[in-house]
Amino acid sequence: GKEVVIANAIIAILTIGGQQLFSFFTFSCPCHVGQNLIYGLAFLGVPALILLIVGYALNNQTWRLVMGKSSHFERESSSNWLLKYKLLCFVLCSITGRALVAPVTWLAVTLINGSYYICAVSEYVPVHYYGAAPNVTASERSRILATFPCGQLVPPELSRARDEVILLLRYQSQVAGWLLIAVVVITVFLSYCLASCFSPLSFLHFRYWNSYVDNEQELFDEATEQHSRLYAMQNVRKFFGFVPGSENVKEIRIPSLREWQAISGLAFLKRVDKEHYDYSLLHDWALKERASGKYLRIDEDP
Repeated sequence: GKEVVIANAIIAILTIGGQQLFSFFTFSCPCHVGQNLIYGLAFLGVPALILLIVGYALNNQTWRLVMGKSSHFERESSSNWLLKYKLLCFVLCSITGRALVAPVTWLAVTLINGSYYICAVSEYVPVHYYGAAPNVTASERSRILATFPCGQLVPPELSRARDEVILLLRYQSQVAGWLLIAVVVITVFLSYCLASCFSPLSFLHFRYWNSYVDNEQELFDEATEQHSRLYAMQNVRKFFGFVPGSENVKEIRIPSLREWQAISGLAFLKRVDKEHYDYSLLHDWALKERASGKYLRIDEDP
C-alpha cells in the first residue's frame, strides 16, 4: 500500500543521511596492513547487520509471529497445516523484505561512495600493472599499498599509481553498488508480480481487503485503548473510592498501609487461571480484596 511505500522511502532517506553523517564523523581508514580489511568490512557490514535486526524488532508482525501459539497446528488436517505454513513463509518473506530496506540502502550508499571498499581492499591490488613495482619484498609492497587510501602517506614517486588504483577501486565499488540496487529493484518487482499472479482476489477485491484490514486494525486499537481504560478505571475506583475526572465526588476511600504495600513494588504478568491474567499489582488487589476500609466524606461547600 501507499503507507508501506512512504514508510520505506522515509527509512531509506534516513539511512542515507545517517550513513553520510556516520562516514563524515567516524570513518578514518587506518592505512595499515591487516587492519584495512577488518576496519572497512566492519564499517560496511556491522551497521547493516544492526539495521537489519532493528528492522525485525520494529515490525509488529515479527512479535505477532513470535508470540503466536502453534499448538493448534497439531490438531488440524494436513491441508490446513500446509496452508498455515505457506502463510508463515509469506509473512516471514514480508517481514524480511521490510527489514532489508535500511541495510540494503546502507550497503548501496556506502558502495557508491567507495571509501569503505577502497580502504578494505587497497592492499590486495596488483600494483605492478601500473608501472609502480619497486624492488621490494611482498610484505613491504603490501605495506605501501595499504597506505594508498591515505594520500599523505604515499611516496611522491607512487602518486600516479596511487591515483590510478583509487580510480579503479572506486569504479569497482560503484559498479557493485549499482548492481546491488538493480538486483533489489528487479527482485521486488518480480515478487510483487508473482504475488499478484497467485493471489485468489481480483484487483478491486484486493484493494477492498487492504482497506478492510487497515480499518479493522484502527478500530481494534481504539477499542483496546477504551476497554483497557475503562477496566483500569474500575480498579482505581475500588482503591480510591471515586472515578477519576468525576465532578461530584461525595467521598473518598483512605487506603491502609497494608493496601499501599500490596500495590507497590515490582511484579510480572501473573496467571490467575487457564484463561486470565493479572496485569498489575493493583489489578491483583482489586480481584482479591473487598472494597472496605475507611472512607472520608467530602463536603460540597468547603
